[in-house]
Amino acid sequence: MQGVLVTAFEGPDALVVQELPEPETREGQVLIDVEWAGVVFPDILQTRGEYQTRPELPFVLGWEVSGTVRTDGAGFRAGDRVAALPVTGGFAQTVAVDATMVFPLPDNVDTRRGAALPLNYLTAHFALVHRGALRPGEVVLVHGAAGGVGSAACQLAAAHGARVIAVVSTEEKAELARSVGAHEVIRVGGFLDAVRALTDGQGVDLVVDPVGGDRFPDSLRALRHGGGRLLVLGFAGRGIPTVKVNRLLLTNTSVLGVGMDEYWRQDPEAARACWRELRPLLKSGRLDPPLSSVFPLEQAAAALKHLDQRRGLGRTLLQVGA
Repeated sequence: MQGVLVTAFEGPDALVVQELPEPETREGQVLIDVEWAGVVFPDILQTRGEYQTRPELPFVLGWEVSGTVRTDGAGFRAGDRVAALPVTGGFAQTVAVDATMVFPLPDNVDTRRGAALPLNYLTAHFALVHRGALRPGEVVLVHGAAGGVGSAACQLAAAHGARVIAVVSTEEKAELARSVGAHEVIRVGGFLDAVRALTDGQGVDLVVDPVGGDRFPDSLRALRHGGGRLLVLGFAGRGIPTVKVNRLLLTNTSVLGVGMDEYWRQDPEAARACWRELRPLLKSGRLDPPLSSVFPLEQAAAALKHLDQRRGLGRTLLQVGA
């Protein structure tokens, strides 16, 4: 089979596409013939050795895939259409994935869209519902609203009955945010004043922040006093902010970490439980990931650069075997 290897922690330029032996399955794993692979920000970090975990070199890149199950076993039947989170190994024509990270696709979701679902939508669901305790009628501010996690958070929050305020940097991104459920869209520059104007000075109940960096202090100031929660999902802005906890005390607000993959390592069944909670929204069509660019497997390096340089709106995919 063909696969994409990380040969050095030197970024996408160090990727090598070559013939590899097919993976062997251990007990409790599912062998998947990959049709599509999602390209996500953790893939970029892994090519640089900047992610929390560092696989030994060389390794096959690829967090997120969709395709069909090859053989019966581990609760699946040959031919089942699935999405999966291998974390590594997905940029290949075949991948073996722990059954706890393999998710049946509803009949109305094709494998192309299925590849764009697991990481972002499970992350957004875990953040909003499990960590943020989102309630209908609350106001949710979403940073990076045109990105993968941000757009998923907009759709999910709207589907759960929240009012969604999206933060974006361009008009093109504003249009995408509106298309995935944002009720209001504001620009990054001056977003705190815009939030105060939209909420009559009350602030928002939840902030979804996959960006971090220098916007973090104003995100804290944007929280409603007496119960506002800020969800920390990552640091796409490359800066890791600090919290002056006296502000949390004075305003009765909270900052909550959202470490999805670490949580699932501690409770392997949690991912499938979250997927079951998402299925009704998937089957109803309320969750529909916006897609952008498609690259062939052999152009994986170009796909990662495309994402890293934020040149596309919506999800970037690799076409592997469809």
